[in-house]
Amino acid sequence: MPIPRSALMLLPLFALGACATSSSGPVEVTRFHLGGTGVNERGTIAIEPAPGAPGGVEFDMYAHAVGQELARLGYAQVDGVGQSLYVAVVDVRSAARERPRGNSGVSIGLGGGTGGWSGGGVGGGVSFNLGGGRDRTVVGTQLSVQLKRRSDQTVVWEGRARGEASGRDVSGALAQRLAVALFRDFPGESGRTISVP
Repeated sequence: MPIPRSALMLLPLFALGACATSSSGPVEVTRFHLGGTGVNERGTIAIEPAPGAPGGVEFDMYAHAVGQELARLGYAQVDGVGQSLYVAVVDVRSAARERPRGNSGVSIGLGGGTGGWSGGGVGGGVSFNLGGGRDRTVVGTQLSVQLKRRSDQTVVWEGRARGEASGRDVSGALAQRLAVALFRDFPGESGRTISVP
């Protein structure tokens, strides 16, 4: 059955809508580790919030994304308190800002934005505002993870990933993007900050 012409005319708008809810700029990633067996051995792991970390649905999305990456790396996630070899301590901090209002509906970022979160804005780009309101909101988020041995609480690896996204529902997509960037080429070079596209 052929696609109606009216539906074909809407495809460019759907494409622009996808841009409006996409990430903005690269993800900045920094990692530290002890090397050796601390990051090379695998085992059971439990995911726990950092002290004072905000909970709720948003945190759950990030914890799930971290769990997927840890499973990919060979860690077996368990839910029982005190039942794992390792603990992944997860902290998520977010802040929102609005793009300046413009007459055209197209805004161009030139980098070095002014976010309310640690480190300010990340990168720049072109974004399309198709309806105002929440689509103009840019959310900056930092995902921090520490991997600890449960037995002695030694931190064997830690990292943070920072990025921005905009649109109506940014948390799920940004959670996955930050977690994937954070654990890329695990354990990564200790003490180096990289940009992940």
